[in-house]
Amino acid sequence: MKLSELASSSLIQTLQSTFGPDNSRGYNQIPQQFEMADEYRKPGQFQGPTATVEVTGDTNGSVDATNEAVSHGLQQIEAKKVHWYSYLATTDFWVVLLLGQVLALCITATNTFSTFLVNYGTSIPAFQTVFMYILLSLIYLTYTLYAYGPKKYGKILLKDGWKYFILSFLDVQGNYFTVLAYRYTNILSAQLINFWAIVVVVIISFLLLRVRYKIFQIIGILVCCGGMGILLASDHIQGTNGGSGENMIKGDLFALLGATCYGLTNVFEEWYVSKRPMYEVLSFMGLFGMIINGVQAAIFDRESFQQATWNGEVIGYLVGYTLVLAFFYSVVPFIFRIASAAFYNVSLLTGNFWGTIIGIHVFGYTIHFMYPIAFVCIILGLTVYFLAGSILGESKKPWLGDNQEEGIAGFGTAKLKALNTARKQGLGPTSSVENAV
Repeated sequence: MKLSELASSSLIQTLQSTFGPDNSRGYNQIPQQFEMADEYRKPGQFQGPTATVEVTGDTNGSVDATNEAVSHGLQQIEAKKVHWYSYLATTDFWVVLLLGQVLALCITATNTFSTFLVNYGTSIPAFQTVFMYILLSLIYLTYTLYAYGPKKYGKILLKDGWKYFILSFLDVQGNYFTVLAYRYTNILSAQLINFWAIVVVVIISFLLLRVRYKIFQIIGILVCCGGMGILLASDHIQGTNGGSGENMIKGDLFALLGATCYGLTNVFEEWYVSKRPMYEVLSFMGLFGMIINGVQAAIFDRESFQQATWNGEVIGYLVGYTLVLAFFYSVVPFIFRIASAAFYNVSLLTGNFWGTIIGIHVFGYTIHFMYPIAFVCIILGLTVYFLAGSILGESKKPWLGDNQEEGIAGFGTAKLKALNTARKQGLGPTSSVENAV
């Protein structure tokens, strides 16, 4: 879409045309993996990608056979007799529950490294994150260029680059304003406002991606939020909420803006990785994030950088922060595919509990009796979230079509599960098919 055309349409129309299910016809499959169709090259149109497969022989026949196999596989999976607890007995549930806690631990680890840096007088929130984007670029941009080739990557950059730029911009601002909020408001206020990210995810997913939440999912989210409320209450009782901030209103506004950016980033990234290879999405997030964050660091962290303490321990903390955050960004797409942005956000609510556990050993914190109760409440809420749901959980995305024909057959997707089920019955396509990550 040209910038002039973008400017002439309203924001809602643009988002609906971009993320609506009727406007994602995708790339045709041809012998070269990930190749774009002529339809993708037409100016003024956005075409979301479909399943990424490599086929030989009759292309259209192979794609039709794949779609038929997926349809049959989905019917077989969803025809199985299920109970209200059926999904809880699947491997997917335990994998996604574990991944959520791994991500919460990663957030806790990055906060710990940031605390170490501040204790040394090194407070450079924008600058310390730019290394993570550089690392993402080194890993995923390098691999994507190898897989696609420079010419094809350039075509995608010209066509879809502005969408990836928006995604990266929202991600960078979410990080920046959330860190900035803690300078002006107290911890309790900032964490309460972070709940707004969950609200944003639910609303945007409902309106743009046509996600329809079941009653148990709503109850699960509320139970998780209740558990987080117990954590915050215990902090308040112990007087560890940070006291009065420097400028509470200013800090709360920054926290609200950061939470909004986070929510939008999560929904858009879930949409991207359901349609595109994860390494492509992360390559663009690394590339644009490096540029955007680098510019912000040069503008806003210049004075802090000059006043910062630099020694071997500070460098070590920066390296640890970068490695953990890069790992975090690499794992997030998997939970978006297997579950959703909403489940991802409520999973992170246990971060305070893990932070306290680490704080006991590192910073000499004491644990309040309400903390274990809060942790159990959050885990219980995550379990309730998947009660009485489909055996596929949330891996079957409503915006990809009934047979997930607009999606990619990658790890964690319902499309891949359906294909594997069909192949076990000898119903898969006879041509060679390779699933993308």
